[in-house]
Amino acid sequence: MRRILSYIRPYLRRMGIGLLIKFTGTIMDLALPWCLAYMIDDVVPLKDREQIYLWGGMMLAFSAIAVINNIAANRMASRVARDATRNIRHDLYSRISMLSCRQYDDVTIPSLISRLTSDTYNMNRMLGMMQRIGVRAPILLLGGVTVTLILDARLSLVLLCTLPLIGLGIVLISRKGIRVIKALSKTEHERSRFESVNNEVVKAEKKAGMVMAATNPLMNMLLNVGLTFVIVTGAFLVQDGISEPGKIIAFLTYFTIILNAMLSINRIFVMYSQASASAKRIAEVLDTPFDMPLREADSITTQDHIRFENVSFSYNNVQDSLTDIDFTLGHGETLGVMGATGSGKTTLILLLQRFYEASKGTVRIDGRNVNCIPGDELHTMFGIAFQSDTLFADTIRENIDFGRGLPMERIELAARCAQAYEFISSLPDGYNHMLTSKATNLSGGQKQRLLIARALAGSPKILILDDSSSALDYRTDAAMRQAVRESFPDTTTILIAQRVSSVRHADKIIMLDEGRIVGIGSHEQLMHTCPVYRETARTQMGVE
Repeated sequence: MRRILSYIRPYLRRMGIGLLIKFTGTIMDLALPWCLAYMIDDVVPLKDREQIYLWGGMMLAFSAIAVINNIAANRMASRVARDATRNIRHDLYSRISMLSCRQYDDVTIPSLISRLTSDTYNMNRMLGMMQRIGVRAPILLLGGVTVTLILDARLSLVLLCTLPLIGLGIVLISRKGIRVIKALSKTEHERSRFESVNNEVVKAEKKAGMVMAATNPLMNMLLNVGLTFVIVTGAFLVQDGISEPGKIIAFLTYFTIILNAMLSINRIFVMYSQASASAKRIAEVLDTPFDMPLREADSITTQDHIRFENVSFSYNNVQDSLTDIDFTLGHGETLGVMGATGSGKTTLILLLQRFYEASKGTVRIDGRNVNCIPGDELHTMFGIAFQSDTLFADTIRENIDFGRGLPMERIELAARCAQAYEFISSLPDGYNHMLTSKATNLSGGQKQRLLIARALAGSPKILILDDSSSALDYRTDAAMRQAVRESFPDTTTILIAQRVSSVRHADKIIMLDEGRIVGIGSHEQLMHTCPVYRETARTQMGVE
């Protein structure tokens, strides 16, 4: 919680002013029942209209001050909570965007979304409530008890006999509810299977709801019992001339005020418990260290554009996903990567972009170790198109441009190479045609061509097509590859594909099997030397 409360320091002055205003308004609330009792018992019997108007005006003034001050203080509290939460979310989002892929895997994306939304919302509620009720409730509780003792000690005994029962009920329910709430924030259980965890959370939520739902009925019962005792006792006291009607009315009001204050304090404890668990989860992300710092310069002189030197990698540090990957690729060459699902094809390009660091070996671009290249420089080298990626509810031009401010000539060139120019030209608005969310108004092949055009529009040094032509027919696929070679001759291309036809014209083809290279060479070479590749080609193309 200390880590999160540090965000409040810039607003301490505003909070102090707000708390002072809230304190004044609360005192006015406490003064109203006393004024009413005094009017009924002392002023009204005098039949002095001026005194009645005077005290009535004072009550109106107290009410106005209480309302205005409470509204002003609540608005200030909401602003402080809003601004502090905004800063927390800003820093949390910035930190999340800097996490490595391995850290994403450890924390999980759903958990990060929950911390960025639900947990920060809990912090917002806690910060606002502590300012609105944290001052008001204790003052009402202590002030109400003090005033009742001053008004009539006998009636106060009835109140003091009831309060322990109310307090005990609140404490028992609060402690039980807080334990259940804390149980909902278990991290270790979230790592197990979803179904069992989900059922556990549902049961815990139901239990928490049932426990906390008992608060209002129990408090209402105790309130009514206490009010009954006050009225009955007060009636006897008034009848015997020991007390006065105004004091009885004031006691009923103070009794309600005190009970509501106790309930508010209970709500503060419950809210603090939720916020404490949320603050811990937020702080875990904010304090997560960078696990992929920029390494010291490491480069060699080479003519190769891309070079993998005996690279091995494991996601779980138990079993390698890639083992002893070793190959080179020259400038402007095309590499085809094939293999069954789970053979490590996508992992290969993740290492090339340094989303993960190799467990063993070195990945180099132009002789430079990718671990030594700044992220901003490294990632601008690539243009990437995945099989299923995101297209936004915007124009075709903006989807290809992707916020880079590219000139129209480059966008049109990229669209032509991706074989998207013809269908774009056939649309009524051309490049200004508006797409729906996720481009549901386009076919699968049209989507993939726009994604390829987006990857090409930045004139990348390295183009990665990760099974991004699976929805294209063979003729369109071949035309696209030919256009890329002619218009981007210096761009090195990596094709990850399931179809032999997509990679057979590549300068070099790698066949992966269970994370190992089982064949490397041209199509013709692999047909003679790699049984796995040959069998795949025969199955898909009927080649003998």
